[in-house]
This record gives sequence, C-alpha cells and structure tokens, in this order.
Amino acid sequence: MPDVLHAAASSLALIGAFDSDLFGIVGLSLGVSLSASLIAMVIGAPLGGLLAVGRFGGRHTLIILVNALLGLPPVVVGLAIYLLLSRSGPFGFAGLLFTPGAMVLAQVVLTVPIVIALVHRPVSVLWSEYGELMRLDGLSKARSLQLLFVIGRASLLTAFLAAFGRAIAEVGAIMMVGGNIRGYTRTMTTAIALETGKGALELALALGLVLIALSVLVSAVAFVVNSRIGES
Repeated sequence: MPDVLHAAASSLALIGAFDSDLFGIVGLSLGVSLSASLIAMVIGAPLGGLLAVGRFGGRHTLIILVNALLGLPPVVVGLAIYLLLSRSGPFGFAGLLFTPGAMVLAQVVLTVPIVIALVHRPVSVLWSEYGELMRLDGLSKARSLQLLFVIGRASLLTAFLAAFGRAIAEVGAIMMVGGNIRGYTRTMTTAIALETGKGALELALALGLVLIALSVLVSAVAFVVNSRIGES
C-alpha cells in the first residue's frame, strides 16, 4: 500500500510539474485522435446522411453492416493495416508503418462506422419529419442533406465526441501499427501498457489520470448535448 500511495503522489507531482515526457505523450495522443475523428466525420457524416435520405438497392444491408462494424476488433484492424503497410504489403512503398499516420489510419477505420451509425439515426428521424416538405420545395437530396445537418448539428457533435472517445482510448491497433516508439508514436494508452509492464507506475498512473479526465470530459459534453437535443 505505501508503494501505491507513493506512486499516486508521484503521478500527481508529474502532472503538476507539467512533465515534458508526460505532456508530450498527451499531445501526441490528442493530435492523432483529433485528426482521426475529424477525418472520420468527413467520411462518415455524408455516408450516414446518404443512408438516411437515399433509397437504393442494398441500403438496408449497408445499414446492418455498418452497425455490425461497431464491434470491429481493434487488433484485427491493426493486423490488417499492418499487413497493408508492411514492406511486402501493397502500400509498403508509402513508408507509413510505425508512424503517426498509420495510427491515424487505424483509428479512422475504427471510428468511421461509429460516425455513420450515429449520424444515420438522427438524420433518418429528421428526414421523416421534414423530407416531404423538402421534396415539395423542390430541393435536391444534396441540399436537403445540408439543411438536415444544420438542423441536427448537435447530433453531429455527438458523433464527433463519440468517435474521439473511441479513438483516444484505443490501444491494440495503434500499438501494432505505431510501434510504441518513444517520442514519436507513444500515446497515452500504449505508454500506460508499457510503463505498467515495466513497473513504472508513476508515469502510468499520471497518464491514466489524464486519460480518465479526458474521457469524463467527453462523456459530460456528450451528455449535455444529448440533453439539449431531447429538450429541443
């Protein structure tokens, strides 16, 4: 118990002293996860909207597939991207393996289904409410979708926060494709796993506290957004 208390006190001291290694890892984690979440929104939001307002063959199958991909195993995603980016893989020439770019790619693959699903559901509700009026006004599907995104912008924020929360907590896939290289691809989650294995609990606990604080903040913002959506 004294060792645990000492580690906890040391971890708080690291945070309070703005330790460069600690906040370097935090900064990289935020950069990778925010980049992945923004890319996932750019890809996933239009696709989710298209599934909501479009009527085409195979649409229901795609909706089922997207929701099924919400449970995609991260280590499988990491393995697939590793094989694609390795020297013997089809994209090995890009030299992305064991770089932050590969980590962003892994997180994008994991978060795009989340964005699509979370955008599709509220936009479907809005389309059922406003779709007939938009058709009577002669609006195209593209213009209608733009207006629905404006009306449901809080839902877009919720989707982004959910994607970011998923990305920032990821460890398996990004460890496989990033290599957990100190000062280059080491994130909060991979550093926590490494430092705990080494018995260096001070840094692991400090990173854990920062990660918990970020997760709580994201959850709180998502809750407030959803509450406002329910009241509007």
